[in-house]
Amino acid sequence: MSKTGWALLLVVVLGILLFIAMMMIQKPKKSEPEPVQEEETESLGSIMQNIVRLAEAGKVPDVPFTAGETEQQEVQQQWGESQNVAEIGNEKYEDYIAQDVTIGYQNELAFDIRSFKADIQKIHLADIKSSMGEPTEIRYYQDEATNQIILVYLINSIYRLKWILPKPTETDSNPSVHHISVYTEIKDEVADMINQMTLDEKIGQMLFAGVSGTALQQETSSLIHDFKVGGMILYANNLETPAQAITLINDLMAANTDNRLPLFIGTDQEGGNVVRLPGALKNFPINKRIGAINEPQFSYEIGSILGEQLKAFGFNLDFAPVLDVNSNPRNPVIGDRAFSDKPHIVSELGIQTMKGLESQQVIPVIKHFPGHGDTSVDSHLALPKVMKSLEELNKLELIPFKAAIENGADVVMIAHILLPNIDETYPSSMSKEIITGILREQLGFDGVVMTDDMTMGAIANHFEMGQAAVDAVKAGNDIVLIAHGFSNVTSAIEAVKAAVNNGEITEDRINESVRRIIQLKQKYQLEHKLVPAVDMDKLNANIEKVLNTYMK
Repeated sequence: MSKTGWALLLVVVLGILLFIAMMMIQKPKKSEPEPVQEEETESLGSIMQNIVRLAEAGKVPDVPFTAGETEQQEVQQQWGESQNVAEIGNEKYEDYIAQDVTIGYQNELAFDIRSFKADIQKIHLADIKSSMGEPTEIRYYQDEATNQIILVYLINSIYRLKWILPKPTETDSNPSVHHISVYTEIKDEVADMINQMTLDEKIGQMLFAGVSGTALQQETSSLIHDFKVGGMILYANNLETPAQAITLINDLMAANTDNRLPLFIGTDQEGGNVVRLPGALKNFPINKRIGAINEPQFSYEIGSILGEQLKAFGFNLDFAPVLDVNSNPRNPVIGDRAFSDKPHIVSELGIQTMKGLESQQVIPVIKHFPGHGDTSVDSHLALPKVMKSLEELNKLELIPFKAAIENGADVVMIAHILLPNIDETYPSSMSKEIITGILREQLGFDGVVMTDDMTMGAIANHFEMGQAAVDAVKAGNDIVLIAHGFSNVTSAIEAVKAAVNNGEITEDRINESVRRIIQLKQKYQLEHKLVPAVDMDKLNANIEKVLNTYMK
């Protein structure tokens, strides 16, 4: 072959090879699942398995709390305050935005834990049904902003797992999850009890009444049997000797045996110049002296011994400690009953006395909110007027109360003081601005609120007793204290009942107070238990020991 022929053949061969190479480049490769997709599918399955596994224990992923077990206080300790709150009936839902979680509470117990985390939102409707089968129940929810389908799966006898998604449409038949919810039904025994109570029983629980004489009299028996009052206050003139005092208190408890709830039996045993217990019982120094010593452990032990004394006589509630800041030297009613004119000393020592009482299962009542220390009039005789603003109260008088509430105070007593810069019409014990606005809303107190004695001159000289009781309840009080006069107590009960019947006060409002009262009685395990003779020597020996330790 000639050189020209070989050259031509080489060109043809190279052209064929080039064509084959280009065809191989253009030929599509056979598609195969990408490793990333396999990992996502596997991860999705793991997420769903983890959700179901945790739901069996009442939990959702990455949340340390358990539905039906965790209390609101524990959540706040770990996560702080929530960012949004919504209330629906007796349920409260709080949003914890940083955690992508919403928790629903009933009576401060978490019952519904919802997660909006991003990995959960990767799951679709088809994934749920493929993995879990048909739901136990399908629900729907729609408002102006949402249109949702809710798949409910009964996980076990305690917990339900809910998948909440946008309702499927023609354009999106397989929507992704919006959030999940692990939910449990909380048996509300208190609500069941309230539902069984008559209106008379409910209103009776909201009255704390005085006792006449040194023995159980017919009027007192009537207040217990006929009017179902929830508590009794005893003064020094009711308590002559230890034996007589115990007989009277045992008779009060025996008279209440057939009623649904045990009685509060309380007195003012502050120590110092305000003591009620009879007999040769040694006393503690005045609070002003204790404040000068300024030893928190001393205050705790005083509270503990006061509780021990009261418990020995059959009392379950003490109208103490005093948390007033004695800022006015001319104050005729607080004075040396206050620990100090410095709010931080009042706060620390008052809280320790409160905790000491609690250690003996005696209910402390912190008083006199919003602060009686800057008055120049005795509210037993007339109505004091204090020209302070809320800003000024926040800088002094409210400091000890705020601190005590943060330390778990259960009961707050409201003073009879007119604060015209806050409420120019009603004294604090009847003021919605002060009780609901400041105590409930600003300070966040959800325990029992009670008035000081409504027969004191500050109220009795200016208001009719029945209407005063109605106004006190409307302001936010749970308990109205009427320490003197059978007719005063019955007038208050009848007026509150009439206000409910004519719609001025709703029965739901009454139920709120009764719930708090029942929960308080349950917390301190109040019971009808007769008291034996008091061992005065033992009580005095305990006082001596503490005094010798701190007052050398």
